[in-house]
Amino acid sequence: MSSPLVSVTWLHENLDADNLVILDASLPKAGLGEETLTDLSIPGARFMDLKNRWADREATFPNTMLRPEEFQKEARKLGICRNSAVVVYDQHGIYSSARAWFMLRSMGHDEVAVLDGGLPAWQNAGYEVGPKTAFSGPEGNFTAYPRTGFFVDHQMVLRELESDSFLVLDARARDRFLGLVKEPREGLRSGHIPHSRSLPYSDLQKGGHMKDPHALEALFSGFCPRDQSMVFSCGSGITACVLALGAEMAGRPVGAVFDGSWTEWGSRHELPIEK
Repeated sequence: MSSPLVSVTWLHENLDADNLVILDASLPKAGLGEETLTDLSIPGARFMDLKNRWADREATFPNTMLRPEEFQKEARKLGICRNSAVVVYDQHGIYSSARAWFMLRSMGHDEVAVLDGGLPAWQNAGYEVGPKTAFSGPEGNFTAYPRTGFFVDHQMVLRELESDSFLVLDARARDRFLGLVKEPREGLRSGHIPHSRSLPYSDLQKGGHMKDPHALEALFSGFCPRDQSMVFSCGSGITACVLALGAEMAGRPVGAVFDGSWTEWGSRHELPIEK
């Protein structure tokens, strides 16, 4: 794969590739329930349960990245191998699929791409869909090779907040960033991390598709030079990964994701906030 993004046409043309693995990484949008998702799937897709299987269930905050040994175990259960070409998608266009892409990259698997436009684009192209089915194929031989710097914690963010070489970009909607609306999770303060900047993940998209690399670079260049390190945050570490995807498409370093994001920062009353 030469790009972190593939089209529905590319996927349709390569459906019969022996090493292709398609993952449905759909999650309900923040504040919405499972009933907002359909039971439709791209043929042969395997459900990647980001909420219940691909997150540390013992962690304090939701969607916390799995430990490498657990990640490897879940990947093998879905038949993912070391030579698998993985395409991930979701039902919203590009929402939670970028999280799946980022997680696999963080574990050393580079042959992974996001389906541009997701399931809606696949359906709009007139391609076949069917009901979701549980994966029952052979176990894969995926091996996790964790990379440092993909995920950061609140201590690192706090330590680097005032550094000129460091910038936090927040993928939440601007009214949440500005503290104008109540957070969807109970008990969270409203506002944002001091010195962070607002870049809603939707600004990187048009009609459910990612904008082209030149448009994405123009967007990022309005915030920081290419040599400035970026950390991406959001509500719970999901849409922050859309910014990471956009950064890579723009030819920038992929950046890091604050795994706890605002769910952690907003619940830790010892941490400073701005509105």
